Amino acid sequence: MLNLVGLRGTLHHNEAMSQHTTWRVGGPAEWFYKPADLTDLAECLSQIPDVYPIFFLGLGSNILVRDGGIRGVVILTTGLLNELSLLNDTTIYVEAGVSSSKLARFSVNSGLTGIEFLAGIPGTFGGALAMNAGAWGGETWSSVIEIQTLDRQGRPHRRLVTDYDIAYRSVTGPINEWFVAATLQLTPQTIQEGKAKIKALLKQRNEKQPIGMPTCGSVFRNPPGDYAARLIEQAGLKGYCIGAACVSEKHANFIINNGNTAADIEHLIEHIKNSVKLNSGIILKTEVCRVGET
Repeated sequence: MLNLVGLRGTLHHNEAMSQHTTWRVGGPAEWFYKPADLTDLAECLSQIPDVYPIFFLGLGSNILVRDGGIRGVVILTTGLLNELSLLNDTTIYVEAGVSSSKLARFSVNSGLTGIEFLAGIPGTFGGALAMNAGAWGGETWSSVIEIQTLDRQGRPHRRLVTDYDIAYRSVTGPINEWFVAATLQLTPQTIQEGKAKIKALLKQRNEKQPIGMPTCGSVFRNPPGDYAARLIEQAGLKGYCIGAACVSEKHANFIINNGNTAADIEHLIEHIKNSVKLNSGIILKTEVCRVGET
């Protein structure tokens, strides 16, 4: 039994993760905590025994929670770490719970450029930091100059970009630390230019991606010099289904969920990987984070 004392947030036992993921699937979280604020979050972390794994959750995109659920404590950042401010003419402070799209629009309305691509990425900025999210040639960490984290004991740390190994859709750094905020360095531009860029990006996204459907975003990373969607389509998998999970007819790197089980989605992911390997010799790597028990 998890015993947390004197906290101001809300703690739930066996919380259905299907209510917190964009694929609308996932077994229960053993414990699910929504902190009241950053101070409460730090206190929560300091009380969780080491035997309990900790998982931070934003808007639930780019994640597949298996049907067996998540052992340990899931901590929800959405609606909590939501401070967003302009520090000077070219520098933005943003906390991990702010949605990527909100951050993109804030930067544009502040007369800055460099992260417009985030307008088309579902999820929070914390998730974008964790995976170095990107689109249309832009990547999250190209604008980061400083990061704030909390460790397992709830202690704050300030980190530099050099403390992390940054790669395509991959970020490796100090273990048992979680992103809570970052400082971004951007470049001036007119507000009109920025709005035009976002409008063009969202138009392209709406035309090519299955917006409004239960997906997680892109499932696979693009291999060097190629596109995962092209390879999946070339393997004849557009519209292919396993159970209630189907490859999108609109964009082959999206899987649409029409049911209530994560197993179908995971089986389809493996089928796609095997089929693409047989067809082209290329081994696709997943972009989506798979967590929990089968």
